Amino acid sequence: MEKHKIAIIVGSHRKESVNRKVAQAMRTIAGDRLDCSIVEIGNLALFNQDIEADPPAEWTRFKQAIAAADGILFVTPEYNRSIPGALKNAIDVGSRPYGQSAWERKPAAIVTASPGGIGGFGANHQLRQACVFLDMPVMQQPEAYLGHVTDKSFGEDGSLTDPGLAKLVGSIAKAFADWVGLIKSGRAALARDSAHIG
Repeated sequence: MEKHKIAIIVGSHRKESVNRKVAQAMRTIAGDRLDCSIVEIGNLALFNQDIEADPPAEWTRFKQAIAAADGILFVTPEYNRSIPGALKNAIDVGSRPYGQSAWERKPAAIVTASPGGIGGFGANHQLRQACVFLDMPVMQQPEAYLGHVTDKSFGEDGSLTDPGLAKLVGSIAKAFADWVGLIKSGRAALARDSAHIG
């Protein structure tokens, strides 16, 4: 079975972030179908259109990592009912210059995790709105608002100790592998049909 290359963007760059731990757990759970790597965003200079014609090296490396991926997995907390500033900056950096977005047509999934009960619902939907504009087909189901996630949800080795949460994360990973495969195969079929017609 084909492995899809996935870039994981973690909205928090705090070392012990529960969202980073969720992302690492998903890498392990989905390892047979998804080749996942976390693409760091904490070192990205703030977006400034004045320097996009001669971008910083970290902007270029970031865009290259996104462009090389088959799909994008966002795993993020919610800050003040919105997405973290570092994540918004990464989205802006990856989308510019105009007409040269690295995000375009990349299948995506959004996972939000929080110690609170609503599981980052607000951030999840704000990020979805940005993805619509970026022309990213986002997986709709299963919805991934992970509530009541704390450090106690993980073992010392980073594994999920809550059976219910582990099952949900596993179902999300499987669904995302199917989603990326569906988008890729659909586009391949369209390309073949277009070549045949031409």
